[in-house]
Amino acid sequence: MNSNIITKIMKFQNDKSIDKVFTFAALYAFANIENTESYKKSLLRLCKDNKILGTVLLAREGINGTISGTYDRIERVIDYIKNWKEINDLEVKYSNSSQNGFYRMKVKVKKEIVTMGKPKIDPSKSAGKYIEPSEWNNLISNKDVLVIDTRNYYEVSIGKFKNAIDPCTKTFRDFPDWAEKLSSEQNKQKKIAMYCTGGIRCEKATSYMKEKGFKDVYHLKGGILKYLETIPEKNSLWEGECFVFDQRVSVKHKLKQGNFKQCYACKMPLSEKECLNKNYVKGISCPNCFDKLSQSQIKRFSQRQKQLDLSEIRGEDHIGQNTPSYKNLQLKSNN
Repeated sequence: MNSNIITKIMKFQNDKSIDKVFTFAALYAFANIENTESYKKSLLRLCKDNKILGTVLLAREGINGTISGTYDRIERVIDYIKNWKEINDLEVKYSNSSQNGFYRMKVKVKKEIVTMGKPKIDPSKSAGKYIEPSEWNNLISNKDVLVIDTRNYYEVSIGKFKNAIDPCTKTFRDFPDWAEKLSSEQNKQKKIAMYCTGGIRCEKATSYMKEKGFKDVYHLKGGILKYLETIPEKNSLWEGECFVFDQRVSVKHKLKQGNFKQCYACKMPLSEKECLNKNYVKGISCPNCFDKLSQSQIKRFSQRQKQLDLSEIRGEDHIGQNTPSYKNLQLKSNN
């Protein structure tokens, strides 16, 4: 971690107006990991011993996840992963919040660390060219460059780069079909600039694009998070906020917590205006799903929210952290 980031974290942690500070680390690496089950057990034990919460995915193709905890304990976990013999370059983005973004710690072994449905794609052997955030504006300002957002529609709905193409995918599995339609000989001759939240999806997407015959393919190193952290807002080509897969919901420039909330029922991000809509009921429904919920769902969500409110009044930890909805929320997609 560079000295500027350490200084920011220590300054944040020394702020007396904040009761408790949590450091977030979004991490990933494409690598050939064979002994995933062994790593799963040791990593989960280390995280629990250090009171780290979050979700980490392991697969033959690498590691991906987001964790939160105190800075010094987060660093113990990061150092441990960096020492794995298979890891040559672990990409890590740090940010801070006064609230923990997760309810528990999970380490899962999957077929892919970011699910495209193309397990034979190997970004560690073939991927696009990295573009540093400092060079990104120049690249995407060229009118002949196709700028492609590799995230899903609900993420794009609250923020994107100027003039970026939105594939309107519901999941990353939809991306290959969309890319297939883009694969004309004319488009293959163009420069392609791809981005995502933390860099992992666009890195895998560039590998797929190269397989389809696109030759001049680039991706934003560190993703949107690194861009928002390092590029001054006055020079930024980013429009809106960036969706993140934890309780913060969204972040802005300098990775400050954003203004969006999230609907428990449908998981859509909600603006302040949408939260004032008559069809928004905290923990139960929002304008996007109020007319799609069954009576049994409404009853279940209402009972859950009542228990959450009572827990908050009592000063207890939130309940319901083991329910399927909470599990899906933690890493519904990948950075």
